[in-house]
Amino acid sequence: MNKKNGFLDILDEELSENFHYDYEINWDKKNHGITVSFLLEVENTDGVEVEDADGVASTENLLYEDAILFYNPERTQFNEEDFLATIPYDPEGLSREFLKYFSEFLQDTADEGLSNLMDFLESDEEEFSLQWNWEKFEAGDDELVETEFFKYPRY
Repeated sequence: MNKKNGFLDILDEELSENFHYDYEINWDKKNHGITVSFLLEVENTDGVEVEDADGVASTENLLYEDAILFYNPERTQFNEEDFLATIPYDPEGLSREFLKYFSEFLQDTADEGLSNLMDFLESDEEEFSLQWNWEKFEAGDDELVETEFFKYPRY
C-alpha cells in the first residue's frame, strides 16, 4: 500500500467495497480537504416537472448530487451549507475502521435518500434534500474500536 496517500487510499478502498452509488473523491491539496461527491438517480417515468437549485425545469430523470467534506479544523476554509456533512480529521488521521463505518453509513444514508427522492417525485413537497443523521452517526462512531490510523495524504 502507498502510505504517501494516507487515508485517501483507504477511503477509496472502503467506498469501493461498501458504497454502491456513483461517487468521486476530490483532494483539494491547497485547502487540506477531501470531498466525497455522490450521485443519486431516479427515473421520472411520469414526466413530473422538477426545478433544480439553479431554477432550471426538467421532466427528465432526476439526478441529485451531494457531498461530504473531510477537513482540517485549523486550515480548511469552507461553507458548511455546501455539504451534506463535514467531518474533521486530526493530525493522527483517520482509522480504517472509521472509514469503513463512514462508507457503510453513507450507503445507508444514500439508500434512504434514494427512497425519499422517489417519494418526493410523487408528493406535493416543494423541496428535496438529504439529511445526515449526526446523532446516529456519532453513536456508531463511539462504538468503534480503532486500531489502524492513516494520516492526511502528503504531496
